Amino acid sequence: MEIGILGLTASGKSTLFKLLTGQTGSEAGARRESAVGIAKVPDARLDHLSAMFSPRKTTAATIRYVDVPGIPEEHHADASFNLPELRTMDVLMVVLRAFDSSAVAHPLGSVDPLRDLVRIEEEFLIQDQLVVEKRLERLAKDLAKRKDPELAAEQQLLTRCLSILEEERPLRTESFSADETKRLRGFTFFSLKPVLVVVNLDEKELASDPFIDAAWKPWLDRPRMAFTRVCATLEGEVAELDGDDARSFMEDLGLTDRALDRIIRESYRLLGLISFFTVGEDECRAWSIADGTPAVEAAGAIHSDIQRGFIRAEVVDYDELVDAGSLAVCRQRGTLRLEGKTYTVRDGEIMHFRFNV
Repeated sequence: MEIGILGLTASGKSTLFKLLTGQTGSEAGARRESAVGIAKVPDARLDHLSAMFSPRKTTAATIRYVDVPGIPEEHHADASFNLPELRTMDVLMVVLRAFDSSAVAHPLGSVDPLRDLVRIEEEFLIQDQLVVEKRLERLAKDLAKRKDPELAAEQQLLTRCLSILEEERPLRTESFSADETKRLRGFTFFSLKPVLVVVNLDEKELASDPFIDAAWKPWLDRPRMAFTRVCATLEGEVAELDGDDARSFMEDLGLTDRALDRIIRESYRLLGLISFFTVGEDECRAWSIADGTPAVEAAGAIHSDIQRGFIRAEVVDYDELVDAGSLAVCRQRGTLRLEGKTYTVRDGEIMHFRFNV
């Protein structure tokens, strides 16, 4: 999974990038190039499986984060917003500033996260509209020269998209057929991508819920959008503590989990991803796949040869394995079962693929 992090300058997005990836980055307002980092997906189930099997290696699922330069005060002035890296992302993470700071001024002069979200969504719509208009011009010229059913279908679809964008509605709010979705995929429209909105709060506001304000409701009801809050400075303090100290610190603040973990969970939910595991003495590993993936395609997540030579999958539920204590006991109990190519993999299952190539 790849997630693009964006926001206005001085929103705290680069601080979040640093916390998520463990990297040190330049200040958002000064950096003119994207920063790239990898984050491990925390999963207590993988930790427990690793403790059970004591493998030589434990490999978590990963997320690739791309932190693009902050959007400046001048509207549409920064072409870096349209970076190729951002267009290829699976999820766009929009960081909104909701904290006051006398040391760092807000680029628009005042703190208003909802206003900033509106501004960024406007950027999505404008950039997408430019792409659609350019392509429609090309299609009109091509169709004037020859009749082509495929080009005509594309023209009809993009004309519909243009109407949606001109109504100032993001494409993600519209329903498209499977064929239409396939046609649109290559355009990598910003407003068609799922969006995770992260409101960066003051520490003193962390216990409050900014989304209870009625002004947020129209946004909360939009499809393919998720919302969460974080205090980046507080998360930074937690990150510097050891495990026990971090837990105690969070308990004192009344926090049950780290906001950074919630960000990752929400990203998985937006994309409809689940995890399955492979275990053994050599390695315990988590694999991310789309919910509803058949076993033969899940095998391909590991290696194309396993998918090509798929015979059967040995499957056991995570809870059943933990209760049994070993795969051998699962076999005795009959909870370790064989499944074929079309079996739909479920979240948390442990799988071993039999194959022959």
